[in-house]
Amino acid sequence: MDTRERLIQSTRELLWERGYVGTSPKAIQERAGAGQGSMYHHFRGKPDLARAAIERSATELRDRAQAAFTGPGTALEQAAAYLRRERDALKGCPVGRLTQDPDVMKDPELREPIERTFAWLTDRLTALLTRARDDGDLAAGLDPEATAAALVAVVQGGYVLARATGSAAGYAQAVEGALALLTRQGED
Repeated sequence: MDTRERLIQSTRELLWERGYVGTSPKAIQERAGAGQGSMYHHFRGKPDLARAAIERSATELRDRAQAAFTGPGTALEQAAAYLRRERDALKGCPVGRLTQDPDVMKDPELREPIERTFAWLTDRLTALLTRARDDGDLAAGLDPEATAAALVAVVQGGYVLARATGSAAGYAQAVEGALALLTRQGED
């Protein structure tokens, strides 16, 4: 891994562990095994590096979701595959967790990749749910956009439940509950 990549990865880890304010350039450099000159050779400063780290986390989230969304099965099965895909529920969402950092959220440059990622995720789920409704797998009256937003909230809330209880079971229960509600909608 080259220096630039080590700096990005170290920043991702530190943002996760300490938040934006607690992530100092010195801590990033120490964790990455890089000098100050290397950091400023690749990035204009801490905000620029944090943006790159957030972008990387957001890209990885979208890539993992896209793999589920384009996997085998019906549109409803693809949405279920996304919800059920393997995750470290106790660790939480690397993008969603950043919404709890006031310093990230007040900075439009740092907030933008987070907003874009959740909008993309909601749009993709909306498209799948629309297809599932059109295919007759969900009730004709189901609002795909509102339901997609609810599913995104279930995932994020599932992480919170898992962390609060110290058990991934909270996440799994939230997902299975949401899927049960969806499939019952298809029976109406």
